[in-house]
Parts: sequence; structure tokens; C-alpha cells
Amino acid sequence: MRGPEPGQVVLFSYVALEARIPADHPLRPLKALVEPVLVALSPQFAELYARTGRSSIPPEQLLRALLLQVLYTIRSERQLIEQLDYNLLYRWFVGLGMDEPVWHPTTFTKNRDRLVGGAIAEAFLAGVLRQAEARGLLSREHFTVDGTLLEAWASQKSFQPKDRPGADGDDDPGNPTVSFRGERRSNTTHSSTTDPDARLAKKGPGKEAKLSYLASVTLDNRHGLVVATAVDSPSGTGEREQALVMLSGLTDGRRRATVGADRGYATREFIRGVQALGIAPHVAQGAGPPVLDGRTTRHPGYAVSQRHRKRIEESFGWAKTVGLLRKLRHRGRALVDWVFTFTMAIYNLVRLRTLGAATA
Repeated sequence: MRGPEPGQVVLFSYVALEARIPADHPLRPLKALVEPVLVALSPQFAELYARTGRSSIPPEQLLRALLLQVLYTIRSERQLIEQLDYNLLYRWFVGLGMDEPVWHPTTFTKNRDRLVGGAIAEAFLAGVLRQAEARGLLSREHFTVDGTLLEAWASQKSFQPKDRPGADGDDDPGNPTVSFRGERRSNTTHSSTTDPDARLAKKGPGKEAKLSYLASVTLDNRHGLVVATAVDSPSGTGEREQALVMLSGLTDGRRRATVGADRGYATREFIRGVQALGIAPHVAQGAGPPVLDGRTTRHPGYAVSQRHRKRIEESFGWAKTVGLLRKLRHRGRALVDWVFTFTMAIYNLVRLRTLGAATA
């Protein structure tokens, strides 16, 4: 029998928003992981806001919305606000009632910038790691370091000579006619007029050089959780310098730790720097003279580190495909650093949800 189409629009709904979300929806365990972190951040939130004045967007709701943007690969904050208006699942996760108005995209962005200045992404990552440590999922002894390039939100046309930054009299100032034929360009003589912190860089020989940022990660080898991040302008020694800074904040010198890395870290300066931190370097050997002797490379732990270090590429792949970091949507080193750290914290949440399901 063909069902009749109702001709009258129902004015009221008697089904609660909580009841509309399936009990086995994957966002439910994620929300259970996020809430204790946000509660712990409440004192830090309070320091960012004035005691009087008009109420702003609650920072807890702001972070939950940004988390949804990463998880569901929503391209812009304007699109995120649009979906919050009609997506009941998103409203439930963020904490908005069915009849509550959503925020204006500009207001949302300005409130997000307040969190950037308060270093909330680093605190959020630390809160997620505390949950992982409480569950016995961190080793704090065996790590992997690596870096990747994030393409900046700046065109090649913006990479102009520093002594003549603009082309006056162009018939189309918004999209000027630029020819680089026969011109030698380098980060010493040129800079981007759109994003001055970005640098021209390429990941390997024969690959195209693009305006980029260098993002590095330190991974815990036990369950593949990101324990430290760093973002800066690319340089020839940037990956190794970032790795030493990240590792210096992870070890206390009382426990013997190891760090795995690819052949790009196989330099004597990096080896000496890692050993000075009380960490055994398990670096892949390059084509040149070996930087590690047989006492290290013959050890069974060296082979384990070399096997586990490949897992760090999973975090980069997830961040660039799901987390929208293949092509950045933000400018400036501070903001890119914040977004990258927050994205890696969300990657950890997804890993914790998976690990929790595996052990349940």
C-alpha cells in the first residue's frame, strides 16, 4: 500500500535531541573523551575573558565546533556555521539546543583567535595525553620524530623580491601578470607578500618547490600517539632542530629512551644532540659514512624502532586528508602552529577511541 504524504507541517517535536543520536554513533565515545579535557581547561578559559561585558561564544562550544570541522573535513568556518544551523548531530555534539541560534561566522573567527593567543591548542593536546597516560597507553621511553611540509595559503605570484615588493600600474592588481622566466628566486632575496612567514621549499630532489611551513611531530611508539608538535618556517636544518626541541621537553634523564628517525636525521650534530639528552638515537643509515656504530645497529631495539617509525606517516596522512592540512587555510606561523597542534590532538582522540574499542 502506498503511504500517504502528510499535507501539514508538524509545528512541534516531542523527540529529545539526545534521543535522536544513535547509542552506537562514533561521536559518542569521542565526546566522552573530550568533556574531561574541556573541564580541566575551564580555569585557563576564564583567564582569557573579561569579568564584565557581553557574553561571547562559550569556549567549550567553540572547541567542539572546531573539532567537528576537522573530523568531517568541512572546508571553511562559514560552512561549519551553516551546517550547525540544520544538522542535529552537530548541534548535539557542540551543545546547542534545537532552537538556539547559531553564531555569525565573523564572530566565530574572532573568538577562535582569542583561543590562539591563549595557547589553548597545546593545553588541549596535553589534556588528551593525560587521558592516554591514565589508561596506560603511553610509554614515554620510545619515540619517533619526523617532519612534513604544509603548503601555505599563498600563491607563487605573491613571492616577490624584497627590494621591489609590488608591480605598480598593473591592469589587474587583484591577479597581476607575473613572469618568473630567467629570474633566480630564493628565500634570501624574495618573500611572500601574502604570508611572509612561509618559505619556498621542497621535500625532495626533483619535486616542485612551493611556499610552505615545516611541521614536525614526535610520536610515542607504543600506540602511535602524537606527544609533541612544532611548526616553523622551513630551513635546511629545521627538522633536526625541531626534533631536538621537542625531545628535550619529553625526557627527564632518569629513564633510557630511544628515538627513531629516517635518514634525513643521520648527521653527527643531531646524533650528539640526542645523546646529550640521554636518548639513544635509532636513525636510519644514509648513503654516506655511517653515523652509528654496530653497538647500536646490532641491538634488537634498533630494528624495532625502524619498524615503528613508519607509523608517523599515518598521522601526517590523516592530517592532510581528513584534517584539511594538505593546503593550509590560515596564514601566519602562530595560527598555523595552533591549527596543526589542535589537529594532532584530534588525531589522538580518534586513536584513543579506536584503542578503547579494541580493548573493550
